[in-house]
Amino acid sequence: MGPICVKAHLAPHLPKHVENQESRDKEQGMRKPQTSHAVSAAPYGSASILLISYAYIRMLGADGVRKASEYAILNANYMLARLKGKFDILYTNHNGECAHEFIVDLRPFKKTAEIEAEDIAKRLMDYGFHAPTMSFPVPGTIMIEPTESEDKDELDRFCDALLSIHSEVLLVEENKLDKKDNPLKNAPHTQLMVCSNDWQKPYSRETAGFPIEYVKHNKFWPFVARVNNTYGDRNLQCTCEPVSAYAEA
Repeated sequence: MGPICVKAHLAPHLPKHVENQESRDKEQGMRKPQTSHAVSAAPYGSASILLISYAYIRMLGADGVRKASEYAILNANYMLARLKGKFDILYTNHNGECAHEFIVDLRPFKKTAEIEAEDIAKRLMDYGFHAPTMSFPVPGTIMIEPTESEDKDELDRFCDALLSIHSEVLLVEENKLDKKDNPLKNAPHTQLMVCSNDWQKPYSRETAGFPIEYVKHNKFWPFVARVNNTYGDRNLQCTCEPVSAYAEA
């Protein structure tokens, strides 16, 4: 977390550091806040955030920063152009273009195939990709931000993966794959699952583990299959000390 800026009337309520709170309050004429303690071991946030940004800007220089921005925008619009025929893209400009990132709307698939954004995010692992930002700033979407550092081959691999996943969604829509038992609902597929003698899925092992040609040449195996993401939220386990442990001596 980097620096946080607020208006003056909220400043007294920000977390402070116990070592220098009194002198700073006196200098700034602040009234005593409700709390004067830090909320983490790094009360001023992560200094490395500022140093990394500063070093990156100095390394690139003015021309380099501009060129990096241009590449990032170009990369994002290249991917958008490849995907927009199959996926709905949100918040483009009047020319159908985006800035350095764009939002792919996956909500229609929930209605047509009972496939959600999480299913597609998990399936991307079978293709060798960690999913991009999911359900932010719009629920049921993914936000793709290729940055300036990705080459065209990598952009194409990611687009090929999403287009292949789209074809899998179509098979579910056409009832050629079961809505509850399909490669997306069961993703990600571990090596143990694919190599097991007990394979009873209505699709092939190759579809599960090697859904597209480039994966066969550079396969990353997820170590864990689908887990219940919300179990911890719905089944609270209290690990707190008993109240007596907090009593003053």
